[in-house]
Amino acid sequence: MRPNLRSRALPAALATLLLSLQLLAQAAPPQHQGTLTLLLPSEPSALVTINNVATPILSVSAKVTEGLLKYDEDMTPQPQLATRWTISPDGLTYTFALRQGVKWHDGQGFSSADVAYSIELLKKIHPRGRNTFANLSSIGTPDRYTVVLHLSKPAPYLIRALVATETPIVPRHVYEGTDPYSNPNNLAPIGTGPFRFKEWVRGSHIAYERNPDYWDKPKPYVDRLIVRIVTDPAAAAAALETGTVDLGYRTPVPLADLERLRQLPSLRFVTRGNSYSHNVTRLEFNLDNEYFRRPEVRQAVAHAVDREVILKVVNYGYGKVSYSPIAPGLKAYHDPAPSPYPYDLKKANALLDAAGLPRHADGTRFAVPLDFNPIASDGERLANYLRVALARIGIAVTVRAQDPSAFIKRIYTDRDFAFTTNGASNLFDPTVGVQRLYWSKNFVKGVPFSNGTHYNSAVVDKLLEAAAVENDPVRRVQLFKQFQEVVAQDIPDLNLFEPEFLTLANQRVHEHSVTADGVEGNLADAWVDEH
Repeated sequence: MRPNLRSRALPAALATLLLSLQLLAQAAPPQHQGTLTLLLPSEPSALVTINNVATPILSVSAKVTEGLLKYDEDMTPQPQLATRWTISPDGLTYTFALRQGVKWHDGQGFSSADVAYSIELLKKIHPRGRNTFANLSSIGTPDRYTVVLHLSKPAPYLIRALVATETPIVPRHVYEGTDPYSNPNNLAPIGTGPFRFKEWVRGSHIAYERNPDYWDKPKPYVDRLIVRIVTDPAAAAAALETGTVDLGYRTPVPLADLERLRQLPSLRFVTRGNSYSHNVTRLEFNLDNEYFRRPEVRQAVAHAVDREVILKVVNYGYGKVSYSPIAPGLKAYHDPAPSPYPYDLKKANALLDAAGLPRHADGTRFAVPLDFNPIASDGERLANYLRVALARIGIAVTVRAQDPSAFIKRIYTDRDFAFTTNGASNLFDPTVGVQRLYWSKNFVKGVPFSNGTHYNSAVVDKLLEAAAVENDPVRRVQLFKQFQEVVAQDIPDLNLFEPEFLTLANQRVHEHSVTADGVEGNLADAWVDEH
């Protein structure tokens, strides 16, 4: 009996071993293979986040232009262009040892001079750089591979602000002596990253090729990265369904299609890769507008808006209601207290009557245009909900659509708007992601996604500035809670909900969301199964 058992067991063991080896081979990335196609529902206006952090630019920038650090899902810093770092006990000195032997894509050597130049530039022109680096007093470069940041006051958030999209390190030899806003590198970037820019065919695609000299060999694992621009939502869903594209993030398809797409065995749905950035969808008032400069009119609008209905109807329930400018995802800082102006149409109408804005014969009190951010998938749906909701209190709303570049120019440069729906990234800390929207010193014409409302509160400025340098975490939470209470009363905007973002990926794509910023990272770890 024993020989027979042994003779039968041997083939079974061999079969098991072969299957295990086969599965192991499938789980391991190839050396270099294939093309990865990333879907973008909006075309970027630039390819580097040096002075613009619109979502389409965030989607592509890090593939070429790297940062000092990257972060795991729990926001623990990990090396990228910096290999080691120390922070002094008083929080005023940050010292970075840089990776040696790194080359820019044009063959020039990367050094501490590039890092120092980039951070100084970001402090001047990046939408969040003004407050992210507000306490930076000087930058030292004692040698080619060491950078020392000297701060005048602590910045407890700073060590988490050094990802590639937030603090991109650009080549000094390309930018120095030029206008950084119009530098050709913004449209055809040279970086240190895993992919080299090849071409940008407007309205069609952006093509990148594998960087054979990348410092983190054998990465990247794919030979080509194609970013496909698909602006029609139905076409985007079809492209993922048919495998024309491999990957899309921040829920790149109509929410109404999600349940149908979930039935497809070829697609995977992933929520990982979103912990670096928590968003809030909001209605921003232009506080220079003849109507919305009046608090009672903003209060009336607040009373006319039902956030629960918005989340259910506009975002199909994907997300959480938020009354606060600090997203629920930032649990340590978020204040869940409801708005002091709850949904109440009687109060809304009474406020407008008392404000001397009576209804005319046609039932309207006044008319205003509403601009929606076309980058956001919920923009037009939200604008149409608000049009109907505000008609109930006599505000006639005309929804106005435009492409992303025209929208940014209208809101932040020309300031030719009454109010707008928009999305705001809180990122990983309120000082970095929220302060820029409410700090009076960040009202800078021409800078996208800054203080677009033109809100100016000495109390809020003081609270935000104190929180930015507070090392005591308990005290810092208290300061942000007071900030939320003041903003809730002043309502320069209405914060509505935090959307839940999904990444859709073809089954053949692996390791696409391995860091806190997910697909917005460099995709160096991603690989495709060609079999």
